[in-house]
Amino acid sequence: MPKESSPFINNTDNDKGNNYDGKNMALFEEEMDSNPMVSSLLNKLANYTNLTQGAQEHEEADEDEGAKKKTVKSPQMGTFMGVYLPCLQNILGVILFLRLTWIVGTAGILESLAIVGMCCSCTMLTAISMSAIATNGVVPAGGSYYMISRSLGPEFGGAVGLCFYLGTTFAGSMYILGTIEILLTYIVPKAAIFVAERKEDEVEALLNNMRVYGTCCLVLMSLVVFVGVKYVNKLALVFLACVILSILAIYAGVIKTAFDPPDFPVCLLGNRTLQNHNFDKCLKTEDIGNTTVTTKLWGLFCDGPELNATCNEYFLLNNVTEVQGIPGLTSGVISDNMWSDYGPLGMLVEKKDQPSIAAADTSQDIYMPYVVNDITTFFTLLVGIYFPSVTGIMAGSNRSGDLRDAQKSIPIGTILAIATTSIIYVTCVVLFGACIEGVLLRDKFGDSVKGNLVIGTLSWPSPWVIVIGSFFSCCGAGLQSLTGAPRLLQAIARDGIVPFLQVFGHGKANGEPTWALLLTGGICEIGILIASLDAVAPILSMFFLMCYLFVNLACAVQTLLRTPNWRPRFKYYHWALSFLGMSLCLSLMFICSWYYAIVAMAIAGCIYKYIEYRGAEKEWGDGIRGLSLNAARYALIRLEEAPPHTKNWRPQLLVLLDLDADQAVKHPRLLSFTTQLKAGKGLTIVGNVLEGTYLTKEAESKKAEQNIKSSMTAERTKGFCHVVVSSNLRDGYSHLIQSAGLGGMKHNSVLMAWPANWKQSNDPQSWKNFIETVRETTAAHQALLVAKNAENFPTNQDRLGEGTIDVWWVVHDGGMLMLLPFLLRQHKVWRKCKMRIFTVAQMDDNSIQMKKDLQMFLYHLRLDAEVEVVEMHDSDISAFTYEKTLVMEQRSQMLKQMQLSRNEREREAQLIHDRNTASHATLNDKAETGPDRVHMTWTKERLFTERNRNREPNANVAVRDLFNMKPEWESLNQTNVRRMHTAVKLNEVVVNKSQGAHLVLLNMPGPPRNRGGDENYMEFLEVLLEGLNRVLLVRGGGREVITIYS
Repeated sequence: MPKESSPFINNTDNDKGNNYDGKNMALFEEEMDSNPMVSSLLNKLANYTNLTQGAQEHEEADEDEGAKKKTVKSPQMGTFMGVYLPCLQNILGVILFLRLTWIVGTAGILESLAIVGMCCSCTMLTAISMSAIATNGVVPAGGSYYMISRSLGPEFGGAVGLCFYLGTTFAGSMYILGTIEILLTYIVPKAAIFVAERKEDEVEALLNNMRVYGTCCLVLMSLVVFVGVKYVNKLALVFLACVILSILAIYAGVIKTAFDPPDFPVCLLGNRTLQNHNFDKCLKTEDIGNTTVTTKLWGLFCDGPELNATCNEYFLLNNVTEVQGIPGLTSGVISDNMWSDYGPLGMLVEKKDQPSIAAADTSQDIYMPYVVNDITTFFTLLVGIYFPSVTGIMAGSNRSGDLRDAQKSIPIGTILAIATTSIIYVTCVVLFGACIEGVLLRDKFGDSVKGNLVIGTLSWPSPWVIVIGSFFSCCGAGLQSLTGAPRLLQAIARDGIVPFLQVFGHGKANGEPTWALLLTGGICEIGILIASLDAVAPILSMFFLMCYLFVNLACAVQTLLRTPNWRPRFKYYHWALSFLGMSLCLSLMFICSWYYAIVAMAIAGCIYKYIEYRGAEKEWGDGIRGLSLNAARYALIRLEEAPPHTKNWRPQLLVLLDLDADQAVKHPRLLSFTTQLKAGKGLTIVGNVLEGTYLTKEAESKKAEQNIKSSMTAERTKGFCHVVVSSNLRDGYSHLIQSAGLGGMKHNSVLMAWPANWKQSNDPQSWKNFIETVRETTAAHQALLVAKNAENFPTNQDRLGEGTIDVWWVVHDGGMLMLLPFLLRQHKVWRKCKMRIFTVAQMDDNSIQMKKDLQMFLYHLRLDAEVEVVEMHDSDISAFTYEKTLVMEQRSQMLKQMQLSRNEREREAQLIHDRNTASHATLNDKAETGPDRVHMTWTKERLFTERNRNREPNANVAVRDLFNMKPEWESLNQTNVRRMHTAVKLNEVVVNKSQGAHLVLLNMPGPPRNRGGDENYMEFLEVLLEGLNRVLLVRGGGREVITIYS
C-alpha cells in the first residue's frame, strides 16, 4: 500500500504473520490480516517518529553503507525555542532597519499605521487559518506546502508550493541586497567599485556595486549552505540575538531622547536638506580673526572660494540653518510627522515650515548636494515595500518535524510572535515619528547625517550597535532563505506532482538538495541583478500574499464543507475570518502592484493547469474534491426541481455495449459515434450487463469495467461506466434503463447496436432482448437510437468528405431526427456533410405545399437542409411481398413448435425450405433449379428480378393470376402482408434516394402490441434497412426536443 493512501501512519506489513492464538478473538480471526488488532495499531502509533526532511535520507544512506541504523532522536523543541523565536527572527529583519524610518517619513504616522495595521492583520488572520490547518492531524516537515497540498489537493498544493518557493528565494535575494546596502553605505563606503563622478550617476553606481557584491555574497552563502547546513542552524541563535539587541538599543535610545537627545545636526539651505558628506560646518562663511572666509559648503554652490565668485541663485537668496535631527520625544515633532509627503523621483526633501525664497532658475538643482527622492513615492508602493517585514510567519510550521507537540506549539508560538512583532512595529512607527525630524526620516540613506543609518542615530549606546546587528541579521536571514527554499523545492519534487521538477528531488547521499540549491541560487541571482531593494520587495510580497491567500482559502473551504476529517485542535477559527484574510491578501496584492499581481496569478494558474494536465496522480483526500462533491450535490438537487425545458434538451446517452467472451468491447465505433454526437457535452453513461451473480462474477465485472474505460479513453468518450451483473440479460438491461444516472442527471436516450446475426443465432433470446429493450425505452419515455452496421461508422480520426446525412421523416415524434444531424455536424468528422430531409407524401397529400411548409419549418428551426418530398402511390401488393411474408410466417411457425429437439427443428426447417424453393421455381417463367443451400432471406438478384417483373404494365394482371395460383397466400395474416408491403416499398424509395449517403436516419417503427409478432417485427426492420450501409434508427421519447423559439 503506498504511504500516501495509507489511513494510518507508518503502515507496515510486518505484522501480517502474527497469529492470534487467543480464544477471545476467534470470531474475528479470519480478518486479522486486513484489520489488525487495536492493541497492535496503538503500539505502532506509539513508536511513530516524525522525521524531519532529510533525516530519512540520512538513514537510508547509513543503511547502504552497512552501518547500524541510527536511532532518530525524538523531537524535543518546545513552543518558545521551536516556534516563537524562529518566527520572531524571520519576521523582524531588513525592512525594519533599512526602510521603516523612510516609510514613516514619507507616509506620515497615520498612513504608516494603516500600512502596518493592514499587513499585520493579514498575517494574523492567516496565522489563525494556518493554526487550524496545522492542528488538523500530523504535519510532517514541509510546512505550508504540505498543509496546503493536503488540504486543497495536488494542483493547488503545487501552485502554492512553487509560489512560496519563489517568495522564499526572492526573500533570499532581498536579504542579500540588504546586507550589501548596509556594508557599502554604512560600514565601508570606500569599498565601492563603481564611484559616481557626477551626482546624477550616484544611483546607477550604487546599483552596479550591489550587483557585483550581491553576486559574490550569493556565491559565498550558497557555498556555506552546501557545505554545512548544521552550521547555519547553529548560528541562527546568534543572528537572533543580534536582532533582539538591536531592537532593545532602539527602545533604549528612544527613552534617552526624552531627557538627553543625541547630537545629529541636519543642515538646511532655505528649507532644503543638504547632504553633509563634504563639509563640516553648516555655514556659508565664517570669521577667522577679522577676515571673513568661505567654507567648504560655499565651494559646493559657487565656482570658487572667493566672496565675489558666481554662486547658485538659490544659495545666495536663502540662509543656512541647522536643526537637530533627533529633537527627542518631548519636542512635539510628532505633529509635523503626522501627514504624508509623497513626491516624484528627484523631488527635494524640504522642511515645510522653514522660510524659503524660490529661485528663478532651478535647472542646476539636480547637480547640487541636496537630499532628493531616489524613487517616485506613493502609498501603494510603500505597502509593497513594507509587506516583506511581516512575512516569516511560516517559520514555526516549517519546523513542525522538530517540535515536541506541534499541535499545541504552532498556534501559540506563531500567534504570539505576530502579536509581539505587530506591537514592535506599531510602537516603532509612533516613536520614530515622535523622536526624529521629518527631513531626516525622509532621508533614506542618512546623507544629511554624514551617511549614518537613520535608525542608528536614534539607538543607544552607539549607531554601530544597529549597523552591526542589522548586518548580521540580514546575513542570517539570507542564509535561512537559501537553506529553506531548496528543501521546499525538494519536497515538491519528491511528491512527483510536477513531472519536470523530478530532478530536483535528488541530492547528496545525506539528502542535501544539491540540484535544488543550484536552481535557487540561479533565481536568487535574478533578484540581485534587479539590485534595488525597493524593486525586489514587491515581487516577494506577491508570492507570499499568494501563499497566504491559499492558506486562508484552504481553511475556509474545509470549515464550510464540514468534512468529517476536519477536526482541528485549535478551536479559535471561523470561516468568516479566513474569508476576511483571503480578501485582505487579494486586496494587498493589487494595492502593492496590480501588474505583479496579475503575473503572480498567471504563474500560479499555469502551474495549476499543468499539474492538472500532466501530473496530479496523487489522491490526498483534499478539500477541493469535497467542494466538487458539494457543488455536484447542489446542482443535482436543483436539476430535480423541474424537467429540462425544450431549449436545454440534449441527448443524455445511455450506451448499451456488447462485450465478447474475453470482456473486450465488440463495437468500439459505437463509442466513436457517441463522442461525435456529444462533443464532451452532457451526460454519457456506458453500460453493460453480465449474466450471473455478483459474488461469482465480481472479477469479470471489474475487468469489463476496466476494458470499457480504456475503450472510452481510446475513443475520447467522456462519461461514466456502469457494469451490472444480473441473473439474465433481459433484467440487467431493464435495471440499467431504469436506474442509471442520479437525480436530475439521468439519461433520456439509449444508444445500442442492431443485433446483426439474430437470424443465424440458435438462441432467440438475443433478438427478444432487443425488442424488450425497445419496449422498455418507450415505456420509460426515453428516445432510442439503434445503429445498424455499427462497424462501418467512422472513427474520430476519419474526415468524411462532401456527402449527405439523409433524414427520412416519416412520422413526427419530437423532432429528434432534426436535432441529431445538427449535433453531428458540430464534430469535425461530419462537418463537411450536408443535411437532406425527405418526407413521404400519400396520394391525397399536396406535395408542393408540403415542401413549402417543411422549408418554412426548417427556416424557423434555424437548420440548413435540402428538402425533398417523396410520393408513394398506392399500388397493389406484389407477389414478392406475399412471398416474403409467407417465408416469414412459416419460419416463425416453425420456431413456435414447442419442445422440438434441435435436430428435429433443423429437419423441419429444411422441409419448409425445400417446399419454398419448389414454390419459387413454379413462380418464375423459366423453371430454375433450386440452389444447393437455402437462405432464409431473399438474394439481391431475386429481389431485383421480382421488382422488374412488378414494373411491367400488366403487373396487376400477373399478380391476380398468381393470387389465383397460390392457395396458401389466402391464409396469410393480412396485417403482416400490409406491413411487409410498407417495408418493401419504403426500402425501395430509401435505397433509390439515399444509397450513397454517409448516414441515413430513419424513424423506427414500434414493436407490435401482442408479443406473438415479435419475430415478424425483426423481419420487417431487416427488409426496411436492406441495401443501406450506415443507418441510425431513431425512436423519439414522446416529448418535443427542438423548438422554433429563442
